[in-house]
Amino acid sequence: MEKQSGFSKSSPSVNPLWQTLSEKGHYYGFMEYQDFLKRINEIKLMQYVKSHRVGDTGIGKTLEDLLGITENNIAGPDFATYELKSARKESVSMLTLFTKAPLPDSANMNLLAAFGYAQRKKVDNFKQQTLGGTKIDESKIPLGDKELHVTVDANQPNSVGLKLGIEEDKVLIDNKKGVVAYWDNSTLQNSFEKKYHKLIYVLADHKKEKGAEYFWFDEAYLLDGFSFAMFSELIKEGKLKVDIRIGHHADGRLHDHGTGFRILPKYLPQCFQKIDRIM
Repeated sequence: MEKQSGFSKSSPSVNPLWQTLSEKGHYYGFMEYQDFLKRINEIKLMQYVKSHRVGDTGIGKTLEDLLGITENNIAGPDFATYELKSARKESVSMLTLFTKAPLPDSANMNLLAAFGYAQRKKVDNFKQQTLGGTKIDESKIPLGDKELHVTVDANQPNSVGLKLGIEEDKVLIDNKKGVVAYWDNSTLQNSFEKKYHKLIYVLADHKKEKGAEYFWFDEAYLLDGFSFAMFSELIKEGKLKVDIRIGHHADGRLHDHGTGFRILPKYLPQCFQKIDRIM
């Protein structure tokens, strides 16, 4: 059967079920798991729903609105012991599992010092460091004038020479300049379980009509259990990557935007020991 929009022809901006859910307010913080199952199946019956926000984050915003969740970026579960994530089926946009700077505490600044480059977006009073297009000697760039925005994986060294590696119970950032940067098993497990004690993962078909995106939330899984062995295997296969994001505030001050562990949505369930389809 062809999927139809959840909006009626007589009232294109209001879906009766959506209106009923919305009128109940932000009750989701107190929702029991069985209540969630009921709500998500009601949302499935709505079929295609217009996105509540333009862009990649529209899917999460739309689902949260329909469930009555107040949007937040706090490091912890969205409700009770469950974390909620949503994704477009076959999406090529990577999900951030969590952010965690490598050990020791100075690792990111040491990586910036050794592998950083002149900032690309300069503040108004930034002084040119070379004349006539001469190549910049990166070793002489002050640390505060450097930035480092790179993706690191285990497939091959990236543009600045960084590569992920596995050593016993550690994930390392291998490099030829001797900079020590790693995450041990307990650090990864604590970061992962802080965010994903239990993960409800909702997938949606999506389409575009007249420039607007629509979602049909029709598939969901309950995922649980961290395994360093499975986590490290995803890294070895190049499926799980690390983004280092050290840049600057608008006034030029250094700012670490967080070191993110990222993965394609289709590989997310492989991070968990237990996979249960709930819708």
